[in-house]
This record gives sequence, structure tokens and C-alpha cells, in this order.
Amino acid sequence: MKTLSAEDLDGIFTFENLIGELRTAFAEGAEAPLRHQHTISHPGGTDASLLLMPAWSTDAASGHIGVKIVTVSPDNGAVSMPAVMASYMLMNGRTGVPEALIDGGRLTLWRTSCASALAAQFLAPPQPDTLLMVGAGELAPFLARAHAQVRNYRRILVWNRSKPGAERLADELRAEGHNAAVAPDLDDAVASADVISAATLSRVPLVRGDCVTPGTHIDLVGAFRPQMRETDDACVAKASLFVDTYEGAIKEGGDIAQPLRDGIITKSAIRADLADLCRGNHPGRSSEEEITLFKSTGAALEDLAAAILAYRLAD
Repeated sequence: MKTLSAEDLDGIFTFENLIGELRTAFAEGAEAPLRHQHTISHPGGTDASLLLMPAWSTDAASGHIGVKIVTVSPDNGAVSMPAVMASYMLMNGRTGVPEALIDGGRLTLWRTSCASALAAQFLAPPQPDTLLMVGAGELAPFLARAHAQVRNYRRILVWNRSKPGAERLADELRAEGHNAAVAPDLDDAVASADVISAATLSRVPLVRGDCVTPGTHIDLVGAFRPQMRETDDACVAKASLFVDTYEGAIKEGGDIAQPLRDGIITKSAIRADLADLCRGNHPGRSSEEEITLFKSTGAALEDLAAAILAYRLAD
């Protein structure tokens, strides 16, 4: 059995090869039940989450089975640890024999950012000027790099509740050759951005619809639970809505689940999921003025596709 560390994955993956692998995977499909999600009570602190994400090839006998085990502990920042911990087990689809044990945290960073970039290929304006990164956690640099892979940006702005976090990310991106700077005011940054990518654990809206300008693409990666929120109702109501998976977004993504519950939108407001886009069932962005919003809650298909690619390419 192969054991693949975070460093191994960084040597195997490129944004180009993983975005392409995800595009093929969404077009072909896989069996991926809605993830199991459990709340772990932490008296005196923020509750943690345990997630189990299984998936298997449509023809498992000639493919693979995989499962990711994830914990999300929001208070980990206080002890200088990532909020998300994960491991991935890849198995032979016919026999169930384990084939690889993979660092699930790094796998998640790669596949999540590449799924957003894949959506942006269909939904982002073709010639954007400014990318705004909302949040400066572990996922943020991956998202910024992935978006920069599929579109050319003149500048990248970073906003974070903690300014030192935003400064660290901007410094990191500048060291890689990007024109990156800290955005002092979120509303102003939203108004100036062509593409907004948000990856936070916020429970209150950050991106306000009144500030979003025509033609903007919004990529929402945080708010993976119904109680969380990164955009307000005005933003959701004025946008053309797209999701990674219908079931995940409707049941788990607060930016979709809450407006549905409150009657702000109906299920028919969701134009397409990533499978529809990758299969050519929906063309994606339809005009220069259209505001597009992509809500990602994470799909087990993405983990399976990334794990298979890593297993195939590993020495």
C-alpha cells in the first residue's frame, strides 16, 4: 500500500492536471452518497464536526472505492493548528484491498481549490482585472493560485478579519510573483473585484449584494454547514446560482440553504451543478453583465478523482 504525504501530493499535483482530472470525473460521474456529518460537543468552546465522505467508481469492480475522514475544529487556531484534519483511504474497487493512505488535509486543499477553478472556467468573466480573496486560512493561497491558473489577474486583493493574516497571505502571493495587496475595507474591495473567492467559517454574511457589481463571479467555499453564511440574501437573489452538487448545496451550504428556507429563492434558481457544466448541459456564464455565484460544499467525487490521480502518478 502506498502512503502519500502532503509533500508527496505537492510533487504530484499541478493545478492544470487536477483541474483536468476533476472535469473528466464530473463528466463521467461516480457513486457519492451525501457525506455523513456529526457534531462533536466541546463544552466551553466551539463545537467540532466529524465528516465521513465515501465514493466509488460507477463500475467499482474495475475502479476504486474511497473514503475521507475529516474533523473540523474551529478553535484550533488558538493552538496554532489547522482547523481541518483529514485522512483518505483508497481501495481496490473489486477486492476492497487498501491501495493508498493519503494525507486528507492536503488532498482537500488541492481538490477544493481546483473545483472552484473548474467552475470559474465556465462562470468567471473571460478578462478579469481583480481577484478578491476573502479569508486568509490554509485554503486561501490554494484558491488564489488555482483561480490565477484559469484567468489572468492584474492584481489580487486579500481581506481577512485579522489584518496580520491578510498581510501574511499577501506577502506569500507577492513572493510567488503575484501583484497582491491587503484590502483595508471589505465593501470597497467587493465593489472593485471581478472575481470574489471566500473561504471562511463565518456565521454572518460578509459579501453584501449591494456592493457586488454587474459581471462579478462569486466563489463561495466556506459556510459548509446550514448555520454558516458568507453572502447576504441580496447577493444570492441577484446572482445566477451554480453549485458543485445539488444535494450538498441545498442541505448543507448555508448560502443556499438559508435563502431556500426563508423563501428568498426556490430550488429552480440553481441553474446547474458542476456535472451539468462539464457535460455541456449548461453553457455557464451567459453575458458580460451576469453575476454568477458558485457554492461549493465539497464533493466526495472530487476526493476520489484526486486520490486516483495521485495513486496513478505516484512513484
